[in-house]
Amino acid sequence: MAEVRSEILRYRNHKQRVILFLAAMRHFRDDLREHGFNVVYQEFDDNAAFDDLPSAIRQAITDHSPDSLLMLEPGNQALEEQVIGVAEEAGLECTVLDDDHFFCTRSEFADWAEGRSGLVMEHFYRMMRRKTGYLMDGDQPAGDEWNYDADNRESFGKNGPGEIEPPPETSDEVTGSVSAAVDEHLPDLPGHAEPFRWPVTPSGAKEALARFVDHHLPSFGPTQDAMWSARPYLHHSLLSSSINLKLLSPREAIEAAIGAYERGDAPIQSVEGFVRQLLGWREFMRGIYWLNATDMGSANFFDAAEKLPDFFWSGQTEMACLKDVVTQLKETAYAHHIQRLMVAGLFNLLYGTDPKEVHDWFMAFYVDSVEWVTLPNTVGMSQFADGGNVATKPYIASGKYINRMSNYCADCRFKPDEASGGDSCPFTTLYWDFIRRHESYLNSNGRTRLQVRNYDRKSGGEKAAITRRANEVREMVKEGNL
Repeated sequence: MAEVRSEILRYRNHKQRVILFLAAMRHFRDDLREHGFNVVYQEFDDNAAFDDLPSAIRQAITDHSPDSLLMLEPGNQALEEQVIGVAEEAGLECTVLDDDHFFCTRSEFADWAEGRSGLVMEHFYRMMRRKTGYLMDGDQPAGDEWNYDADNRESFGKNGPGEIEPPPETSDEVTGSVSAAVDEHLPDLPGHAEPFRWPVTPSGAKEALARFVDHHLPSFGPTQDAMWSARPYLHHSLLSSSINLKLLSPREAIEAAIGAYERGDAPIQSVEGFVRQLLGWREFMRGIYWLNATDMGSANFFDAAEKLPDFFWSGQTEMACLKDVVTQLKETAYAHHIQRLMVAGLFNLLYGTDPKEVHDWFMAFYVDSVEWVTLPNTVGMSQFADGGNVATKPYIASGKYINRMSNYCADCRFKPDEASGGDSCPFTTLYWDFIRRHESYLNSNGRTRLQVRNYDRKSGGEKAAITRRANEVREMVKEGNL
C-alpha cells in the first residue's frame, strides 16, 4: 500500500479529503497487520515516498517477484489502465476482480444499456429493485409506488429545520497523526482540518449508519432537497464517503433503512428516497462512467469556456447562497446534493464555466469525491456537458428556486424575482440569458421547451435589459466584485 504524491496532489484537495483517505488507509493497514498479514506500506511524508502508483507497483514487483497481479476494480479508468500496463511491462498477468460493493457489475450494466436509445435512471432503478427484491411486495413495489420523489421536495418553511445535532468529531491517534502530517507537509491545501467528523474505520461507519437510521431517516425524505444557511448536515446520512471508501457496505445501509420501514420506524417516502440514491443513482452513475469515461472528461456540449470564479475557493461573494455553500465546504468538505446541483453546479452552468474546471473543483472540495461518481455527476448531471447521456435535460432554474427551497435569499441584497437592474439576482439574470444563448437546443428538448416559451413572452425591452445585466454580471465575476 502506498500514499503517492500524484494522487494526493492531483487536485487542489481539501485538507479533510486528504486526511480521510489517508487515515482510512492507515487504519486498514493496522487492521490487516493485527490479522497476521505482512503489509508493505509507504507513507507520503517519508523521504522514500513514491510519486505515483505505477512506480510503487514496479518496486513491489522487483522486491517480491510475484507470479501475477490481482487488482480490485478501481474507481478510475486511467488508473486501471496504468496498473495493467505495469503488469504487461513485467510480463505478468493482471486479473481485475469485480467490486462486490456494487450490486451491478460493469458487464451487467453494459448488457442492460446495449441497444437502448436512451439510458434513463428510473428504468435501471426499477430493474435493480426487481433484481434485489428490495422494497418489493412480490412483483409490485412496496407502498404501490416505485418512486416517491414528488413527496420529497418540501422546504423547511419560515421556522427552519430546528436544532439538529451534528455528527461527533473523529478523534484517534492515527487520524491525529495524519492531520499533523498534512498540516506540516501540505500547509497550502484549502479548507480547514477541523472539526473532522468523518468515519475512518468500519466500526465508525456502522455507528454513523445507526445514528442516521435512528435519528434522521424518518425526517430525511420530505426535506432532502431543502437548504438552510449555516446548517450543513440537516437530516442527510453523511454515509457516502464511508461507502465509497468501502468502510460500509451499501447492502448493510439499504437493509438497515428497509428494516426501519418494516418496523414502522420510518416512512416509505424517506426509505425509498434513500434506497434510490444507493441502488439507483449510485449504481447508474458507475455504469455510465465505465461506458463513457474515455470521452466524458473532455465533453463540452455548450462550448462553455469561462474560468471557474475565484469565489468558489474563497467564498467571498455577495450572493448569500454561494457564500454559505463555499464557506460550509471550507469548514466541512461537505454539501448535500441540492447545494451541489442547484447552487454550485447551477451557477457554473448558467455562467458558462469550462466543465473540466467545474469537475476538478468538485473533486477537490468534496470529502466523498471519487472519479467514477464525480465525473458523470458533474459533467453529465450538473453541467449537461455530455449532451444528455446522464440527464434528460439541463437542470436550469432561476433564483426563485433557491428562494423556495432555502432561507438564503432572506438576507441577500440580490432579489430572486428580478432579472435586470442592479439588485437583480445573478442566478435569475443568467438563467434567462442562458435560455437566450441556447434557445435552439432548449426549444428542441421537450422538457425545457416551456422555459423557452416563457422567455419568448418577454418584451424586446425586457430581453435587452437582461442581456445587458448578464454582461455586467460576467464582468463583475471576472473582476471579483460580485
